[in-house]
Amino acid sequence: MRAFIERILELGARPVEVPAEALPLPTLWLLGKTGAGKSSLVRALTGEAEVGQGFAPCTRTARAFDYPQDQPVLRFLDTRGLGEAGYDPAEDLAEAERGAHAVLLVMRLDDPVQGPVLAALGEARRHAPKLPVLAVHTGADLMPDEGALTRARAAQQKAAERTAGTPLPSVTLALPEGGRGEAGIDDLRNEIAAILPDLALLMLREETRDNEARRFAELRPMVLWYAGAAGASDAAPLVGAVSVPALQGAMLHALAGRHGYKWTPARAALFASALGAGAVAHYAGAHALRQGVKMVPFIGQTLGAAAAAGASFAATYALGRVASAWLYRAARGEVVDRESLRKLHEAALRRARDAAG
Repeated sequence: MRAFIERILELGARPVEVPAEALPLPTLWLLGKTGAGKSSLVRALTGEAEVGQGFAPCTRTARAFDYPQDQPVLRFLDTRGLGEAGYDPAEDLAEAERGAHAVLLVMRLDDPVQGPVLAALGEARRHAPKLPVLAVHTGADLMPDEGALTRARAAQQKAAERTAGTPLPSVTLALPEGGRGEAGIDDLRNEIAAILPDLALLMLREETRDNEARRFAELRPMVLWYAGAAGASDAAPLVGAVSVPALQGAMLHALAGRHGYKWTPARAALFASALGAGAVAHYAGAHALRQGVKMVPFIGQTLGAAAAAGASFAATYALGRVASAWLYRAARGEVVDRESLRKLHEAALRRARDAAG
């Protein structure tokens, strides 16, 4: 089993090229007026301090923010001109409708003039009636009167649902400057994960009772990028036979670099031993089986390929989760509890399988 870990580390040491088009980014369309709190929302979700500078133009008045920017796993699309004089939303709507997977309808509670936003929502629903919509009521911290807040929220929600033609899930946010006193962000994460299961792992907030868990929370987007690349490459016959182990190996090298620890044959053997022969055998055997299933004509190349993609996504994510934990402790000379490590692996594999559907 040590040989399998050493093999993927050897493959991962070579350059691994993944075409950008192979990884379609889940895209959240931020539909709201300027000043509604969209940048603050993105900052709260991603933890990025300089969100504003990270947005890049994609139309004359719309812009996109990819997170994280080096290996993105999520895109926010922002239409900036709603409600401004002379603004024509046609181009932005077309761009959003092409790429959006869900709409975050952002409405500030102390702003009763939401006509332009609702008009854009109505147009989007007319062209894409199944596009998921989440109503996000911002500015709760700007309305100290609880009664006024409740009435404003009810009025906005009613108008949004009337425009959408259906009941809408909703959250209420407080996003004060500086981030102190934020409220409703966990509700927002949960609602987004419910709408788009692919984002469930990115939005996951595990119990961070120790420094290792906090460190993995920072590394999770990178692990998800490799998992997504492995799933995408394994959807095609023969391609995944080389690319999935190479991507897993590249991920292990990338994680080691982030933890300031370098893989050696001896360390690979210790990691394989800590992970357990059963788990490592599962990786090696399951990958060989997936490639065989994909070669079966018709069924194997459709259902088999889809199943292989989901399995590779889940396996790669779980491997990244447990490797990060092992590297964190090994780099500090700490004793690795094998039983805890295996339980962590099982939990990560289960979550990833659920997210992959």
